[in-house]
Amino acid sequence: MKFGELGLDKSLLKAVKRSGFEEATPIQAETIPLVLAGNDVIGQAQTGTGKTAAFGLPVLQQLDLDLRQIQAVIISPTRELAIQTQEELFHLGKEKRAKVQVVYGGADIRRQIKQLEQHTPHILVGTPGRLLDHIQRGTINLAHVKHLILDEADEMLDMGFLDDIEKIIQAVPAERQTLLFSATMPKEILKIGEKFMVNPQIVKIKAKELTTDLVDQYFVKTKEFEKFDIMTRLIDVQAPELTIVFGRTKRRVDELSRGLEARGYNAAGIHGDLTQQRRMNVLRKFKNGDLDILVATDVAARGLDISGVTHVYNYDIPQDPESYVHRIGRTGRAGHHGTSVTFVTPNEMDYLRVIEKLTKKRMDPLKPPTQDEAFIGQVSSALDDIKDLIADTDTERYEAQAQALLEQYDAVEVVAAFLNNMTKKDASDVPVKITPEKPLPRRKKGRRNGNYRRGNDNFKRSKRFNKHDRKNRDNKRRSGKKNRFTIRTKKA
Repeated sequence: MKFGELGLDKSLLKAVKRSGFEEATPIQAETIPLVLAGNDVIGQAQTGTGKTAAFGLPVLQQLDLDLRQIQAVIISPTRELAIQTQEELFHLGKEKRAKVQVVYGGADIRRQIKQLEQHTPHILVGTPGRLLDHIQRGTINLAHVKHLILDEADEMLDMGFLDDIEKIIQAVPAERQTLLFSATMPKEILKIGEKFMVNPQIVKIKAKELTTDLVDQYFVKTKEFEKFDIMTRLIDVQAPELTIVFGRTKRRVDELSRGLEARGYNAAGIHGDLTQQRRMNVLRKFKNGDLDILVATDVAARGLDISGVTHVYNYDIPQDPESYVHRIGRTGRAGHHGTSVTFVTPNEMDYLRVIEKLTKKRMDPLKPPTQDEAFIGQVSSALDDIKDLIADTDTERYEAQAQALLEQYDAVEVVAAFLNNMTKKDASDVPVKITPEKPLPRRKKGRRNGNYRRGNDNFKRSKRFNKHDRKNRDNKRRSGKKNRFTIRTKKA
């Protein structure tokens, strides 16, 4: 469906065209008319499906631009997503001169208060903790709020923000439009809808659109100590343009990013222990194409909406199968094909099968590249770089020096030396040590997804309950009394 068919005004259509969008995504086509009609909406949509424009465009259209008061509040789970949402709404509302401001933790609140006093925004985007902080300090006036948007609600729930969200909701006027977006719909999310929304209309993206057929999904079965060498050789062979590598822990991210840099790759990592400034600098470089490989934990990558990612490498298979869907959703966007590769140790194959069951798609096995195949990939990449270098260089200035070199050396020797300098070292030439992580617990037959979702802690808890259960089962046999213990597991 074309944006012109959705009831948007000319200034917004101009902004949409300037942004390069032509046809609305499914979530946009279904949501925009409902929001313009004044309905509360619950939308199930993964990051990257265009939901920011789905709620942003109709909210921008309904602003009273002459009223310099906060009229819309958007709650985002992370600082990165809040900033990205603010930036996108600023660009979409540029023709209307709509004012959009963002507030988040980890930044100087005094500076935020000063900005709010000097330039009261029409739309305020923020993380739950910092929004609540401003409310309690009385530094924002929410009396004129007509639209409340909860973005990535399941992520906020997982991060423990439910109480903060409820306090924020209670601080805005009861007469308002409420929009809630979430990649998944657990019962807690639906309860928020029942409690704080009026007859919400549900917009749900089909499962196959959530898992996307535009991503070619592969797995490599490998031993833990072989992962890094195989991954770097795969990068050499596949020659990705923009890559995200997912690691399970902060230590893993640090070691992977350092190892990639040591082997000559343009890489950097982000995780929760880095300063906000460092994280934003890395993300800015990645978005601008000044960084080829971003290494991240699941938490640090939550809510990232970065276009152009061609490859996702799951260095560690995620404990939660739904995290896999979030990870591969970083690629295969806007009609472009993407590739994901998951590295799996032999004892993790059961986890892979659970992921395949969730996504309803089998992953294809991938054979690790040989050293010779990696070398061919490195040389091919170097040749492309040399062609670009020649095209962008004023070679006339260096003709005299070039001629002198050719008189002293054979032309083939000169080019070969240049190629050697442009290619990366092979995996075996630069040893990199990656500290082994504690393996995921083996999944036992009959074990339900609840224990898989919770990971090691729940696994240990289940063993403890089983021990008590056996003890009481024996007591029951002796005494004939009913067993007092019942094992309960949650479904994922």
